[in-house]
Amino acid sequence: MKRLLAEGSGSIFQICHAFRDEEKGRRHHPEFTLLEWYSLGFDYVALMDQMEQLINELFGESLSYTRISYFECFQRYLGLDLQRASLYDFRAQVSEHVAGVDVLQLSQADCMDLLISQVIGKQFSGFTFVYDYPAEQASLARISRGNPLVAERFELFYRDMELANGFTELTHAAEQRARFEQDNQFRAESGLTPYPVDEDFLQALEQGLPECAGVALGLDRLLMVLLQLDRLSEVLVLDTQPVVAGT
Repeated sequence: MKRLLAEGSGSIFQICHAFRDEEKGRRHHPEFTLLEWYSLGFDYVALMDQMEQLINELFGESLSYTRISYFECFQRYLGLDLQRASLYDFRAQVSEHVAGVDVLQLSQADCMDLLISQVIGKQFSGFTFVYDYPAEQASLARISRGNPLVAERFELFYRDMELANGFTELTHAAEQRARFEQDNQFRAESGLTPYPVDEDFLQALEQGLPECAGVALGLDRLLMVLLQLDRLSEVLVLDTQPVVAGT
């Protein structure tokens, strides 16, 4: 889609199947449906506004939304200052709040992911936008002009369930390549397999990606919220049983 944007497609969207080799559970399935779109001339704040408009339209009413920065989440719900907290502090929080985890095997990034998903998110109510993620957690997003420690990325949650991930797109090819290489260096140091660099994508950036913001929204999970259902399998067509005439 970004290559199409670079070719001059204008604002663009698609609804498509996505696949992840993960566990199957109440909120997870290896195959699911995404609505992904890019709006030209938008930044991540305008995109959050647009998402609110879409959800209000689907629900047929004007809903309330909370917006809170990633750093404020840790300060408000755990009393952690992300700029000052040590790895020991993060591991202590995980040990206190998340059962059955060997904290000595966790990096700071691992701890942050566990705490936002298993502890902080469980204290959200309704729709919550968490925005301004640490720059190292948003390799495709533009770095904030006002704060180089954060990237213009957000995630939308309904209670503790993640629904969407969006950001102001990084449009500079050289910076994007450097951040890919930085991520792969981190993966290698962590004993993980580096990702192949997407040269076609970088070529599209060199050609010229217009200023825009993009988001991927999990339609199945949003449908769960809309229909007030508890399991992803209840909204997935591929999980339903065939209807037999006369039954």
